[in-house]
Amino acid sequence: MDVTIRPITRGDVAAASLVIQGGSMAPEGEDEGDVDGYWRAVEETRRRRGDVLVAEVDGEVVGVCQVVIFPHFQHTGGWCCELESMHVRSDRRGEGIGAKLLARAEEIAREQGCYRMQLTSRNVREDAHRFYAANDYVSSHQGFKKIL
Repeated sequence: MDVTIRPITRGDVAAASLVIQGGSMAPEGEDEGDVDGYWRAVEETRRRRGDVLVAEVDGEVVGVCQVVIFPHFQHTGGWCCELESMHVRSDRRGEGIGAKLLARAEEIAREQGCYRMQLTSRNVREDAHRFYAANDYVSSHQGFKKIL
């Protein structure tokens, strides 16, 4: 299987949003028809030194990951990388696609001088937690969110 990890294009947006929708615990929040809304997020992420990546197999978008780069107020303003919207289509999980997305995200973080990668994963996503642990991520913090 040939997996291509590359920056998202505007033409990928609907398919990528469907990948997210398929893996989301709140799929009603996604709308593949709102390409402009998603694309604004891509442009802002890129403006801030990050990117949105897609995993492509046989011409189909089967994975997505947003790589957010920001200056951390700790570590003397060092650069930090936050992974968001990490999803692989359910019928393609377990094929190494997620690991390839993570590896490319880590390359981007290193290229941007980041000292740390971080992400959150919902407590109920035990398969995802095993995946991250298998890729050398450590469960070191408890995360909290508040919907506004």
